Amino acid sequence: MVQAGQIAAMAPDADAMPAADSKDSGDVRMISTKELRAHTAADDLWISISGDVYDVTPWLRHHPGGDVPLLTLAGQDATDAFVAYHPPSARPLLRRFFVGRLSDYTVSPASADYRRLLAQLSSAGLFERVGPTPKLLLVVMSVLFCIALYCVLACSSTFAHLFSGGLIGFIWIQSGWIGHDSGHHQLTTHPALNRLLQIISGNCLTGLGIAWWKFNHNTHHISCNSLDHDPDLQHLPLFAVSTKLFNNLWSVCYERTLAFDAISKFFVSYQHWTFYPVMGFARINLLVQSAVFLVSQKKVRQRWLEIAGVAAFWVWYPLLVSCLPNWWERVAFVVASFVITGIQHVQFCLNHFSSAVYVGPPKGNDWFERQTAGTLDIKCSPWMDWFHGGLQFQVEHHLFPRLPRCHYRMVAPFVRDLCKKHGLPYAAATFWEANVLTWKTLRAAALQARVATTGAAPKNLVWEALNTHG
Repeated sequence: MVQAGQIAAMAPDADAMPAADSKDSGDVRMISTKELRAHTAADDLWISISGDVYDVTPWLRHHPGGDVPLLTLAGQDATDAFVAYHPPSARPLLRRFFVGRLSDYTVSPASADYRRLLAQLSSAGLFERVGPTPKLLLVVMSVLFCIALYCVLACSSTFAHLFSGGLIGFIWIQSGWIGHDSGHHQLTTHPALNRLLQIISGNCLTGLGIAWWKFNHNTHHISCNSLDHDPDLQHLPLFAVSTKLFNNLWSVCYERTLAFDAISKFFVSYQHWTFYPVMGFARINLLVQSAVFLVSQKKVRQRWLEIAGVAAFWVWYPLLVSCLPNWWERVAFVVASFVITGIQHVQFCLNHFSSAVYVGPPKGNDWFERQTAGTLDIKCSPWMDWFHGGLQFQVEHHLFPRLPRCHYRMVAPFVRDLCKKHGLPYAAATFWEANVLTWKTLRAAALQARVATTGAAPKNLVWEALNTHG
């Protein structure tokens, strides 16, 4: 196992991704930052990586991470995002898109140190060392699934049936962590096996297409906590984490206006009370989004395999529910599975809802700063890591998304030191404190929504007094 001291000892002076030697310096076209910014359209898209400028327009439709990340960072330096998401072996693939070098290329001290730390982690081989966690989880999930089946099919006890529903919800949570891991890095050394695990643990077991998840999640990572770019903050008409969402922002991800109308005003006005109940059934929203995405016009890798996996879920889950003896037990089973899974949906929100937000696309020269400002770590003991699935080290995950979660705890001190050195926030709170921060954020926006409400919400003085004074 690699120790922290070994990482600290590796301190390469070069960039994590040094400039490519595409041509001799005398033959290279020099491009200004102003000229680079003029190429931001889908049919004319340039980016800069380590000072080299690339015309990636032909690659836009083929980019494995989707077109949104490239469009979001178009016309600017994308080095930090590129090195975070791609191994060094991806750099040579860019040579065919090379058009020149930036004449005024600079690197901020924070970015330089970030790239140096990333290079140290890469030299230590941490990105390739997945550890035993995924394999152990797959075994545990298989055993628990068999227990759930037994409780439904072989037991007549109502308690056993309800227990089975809750167990299915717990399995969905762990499957979510596996899907999250597999979307960021390879769980095995065999790509085909890794893909099979994605489909089985995601599409088949939970009904959520991995293709939909990767599209949304890649967008979230690139533009962390941008109110108009990050889909993880776009929950109108039910929730709004900032009054800036009252301005009918255009969602770049969903390609529609986030309308703050009378219905939104009413729900947002009471969102701090409805948050936890809604999270108990938030899985419904994800199931719908996943299904819509798979039949949309967006590019979906192996679309029919994705659809077949989701279809398998809609066969086994309703069939299992139908095996219960009466309707009230069937309803209770579904509610138990959804409510237990709601814990994970709350966890998704804790890491970002109370953090700093902004409007507009991220900028290449402050990408590192945006990631630290928009994330919150959850402080917990090592024995509770299974519960959080890696999200307890959200800052580390956003800075090093390809890093397997088994290394987060070791890497965290280096990230804290880096943030301290450059005066950047490194927010961390206990699970309870994070819930309180999230609730206060929702309450603050809710009270502002009531001021903005013009007759959309019913007037009840007792209810208003209760909410105003907490």
